[in-house]
Amino acid sequence: MTTHLKKCRLKDLRKLQEISYETFNETFKHQNSPENMEAYLEKAFNLQQVEKELSNPSSHFFFIYVDNEIAGYLKVNTDDAQTEEMGDESLEIERIYVKNNFQKHGLGKYLFNKAMDMAMEHNKKKIWLGVWEKNENVLAFYKKMGFVQLGAHSFYMGDEEQVDFIMVKTLG
Repeated sequence: MTTHLKKCRLKDLRKLQEISYETFNETFKHQNSPENMEAYLEKAFNLQQVEKELSNPSSHFFFIYVDNEIAGYLKVNTDDAQTEEMGDESLEIERIYVKNNFQKHGLGKYLFNKAMDMAMEHNKKKIWLGVWEKNENVLAFYKKMGFVQLGAHSFYMGDEEQVDFIMVKTLG
């Protein structure tokens, strides 16, 4: 199994939209109504929205490939692209998504390490992310990686308000 990363470019727009839709749907469809999933997917991953995010110089997307197949992706944000006001010394991991059939192979940790490397390269003092309060496995992973909960914010899945915990790790 060979693994490599590739930075996403505007020419990758449709592939990025497809993997975003697929991985988010796989991850959360069992815990949300079909109507709320459809509403969220259309809002978050329509072509114009994905193009806007991909065009932002403060957002960085990376595909992770396994044996030349896209297995998932990473999205990190700095500066004004961060989804919360966390300051110039912070880097946000907005998305680490891996297709179901590629999970349990260390790809999430591989993507996490890429985000950590980027934070160090950009001299960031903190790395942060939002995690759905009901996503217990992911919360446990980030706690194990040294993140602590510093707050929470609302996240809307269609018309349903949900809570994301804000997790922060201070870099040494």
